[in-house]
Amino acid sequence: MAIPTRRQRRPTIDIWPGFVDALSQLVMVIIFVLLVFTAGQFYLSDALSGRDQALQRLSQQINDLSDLLALERKANADLRLNVAQLSSQLQAVDAERDQLTNRVAELSDKADEANAQTNRKTGDLAARLGAAQQQIAERDAKLAEAQSTIDQLNQNILALRQQLQQIAAALDASEAKDKQQQVQIADLGKRLNAALATKVEELARYRSEFFGRLRQVLGDRPDIRIVGDRFVFQSEVLFPQASADLTDDAKKQLLVVAQALKDIAAKIPPDINWVLTVDGYTDKRPINTPQFRSNWELSTARAISVVRFFIDQGVPANRLAAAGFGEYQPIDPGNTEAAYRRNRRIELKLTEP
Repeated sequence: MAIPTRRQRRPTIDIWPGFVDALSQLVMVIIFVLLVFTAGQFYLSDALSGRDQALQRLSQQINDLSDLLALERKANADLRLNVAQLSSQLQAVDAERDQLTNRVAELSDKADEANAQTNRKTGDLAARLGAAQQQIAERDAKLAEAQSTIDQLNQNILALRQQLQQIAAALDASEAKDKQQQVQIADLGKRLNAALATKVEELARYRSEFFGRLRQVLGDRPDIRIVGDRFVFQSEVLFPQASADLTDDAKKQLLVVAQALKDIAAKIPPDINWVLTVDGYTDKRPINTPQFRSNWELSTARAISVVRFFIDQGVPANRLAAAGFGEYQPIDPGNTEAAYRRNRRIELKLTEP
């Protein structure tokens, strides 16, 4: 049988790539905004972590200085106690000196020795008193320096608290902006879903029209039927047994399908992406011939034969897809010849890629 010549294809304007580019740019912009927001969140978290660590170090220094101040105060109290004890001892010495003076008449021979001893004790006590006073002055200077340091630390803590308040305000503003962006993204998702639903409804309408025309042309044949959204040909209608070569009668039947498909394809808008899938199936009885080693190869070869015939009739190749399923998706699990015949089939489906 002579192979019909290909018909000249009319050029069509395909705006789908532009739509995909625009949608890709929109997704890239959204991703960029999310990256900027994530970087801002990371920077703010890092800044807050640094501030908290600085605040902890300052608090530790304050605690150390407080402990040092307590130790200094304790030492100062000890020194004051020593001074009081020395003063008491000095008073006791003075009393003893008075007693010795009263006993000068009685102890005239010991007066010089007693006076010398008293003078030595007085000098020693005066020296100890001077040293104690010097230590007190040094402690007071250290206390003043510690107080100055504490005042400076308090100022630093106040500045840090102000910075924390500013960062908290910035975080609140960022969270509000993020919520607004989330609302915008949700709105875009709803609009995209609505647009996709519209395209699916349009494709379903053209699918119904395509199957309706095939039903009118092919008539009510038991070996050609519509099951759900698929047009099913029994393999015996198209191929000889264990073969993937279309019969002459099969080409006549498929020529009607190809013409109906081209008519419907001319009506489908370019922005609706569609494809006609051709699926081949066999029964579960194994096959092993020089041409076909398994049912997988036989079912796939039959689907490809139908696709090639449609291409020869002028159906765009980018709108066709072939697949072979072998014996692994039967519609009748029985082991009778009628079940085997039902499972050997070619299914056509107009769908989205």
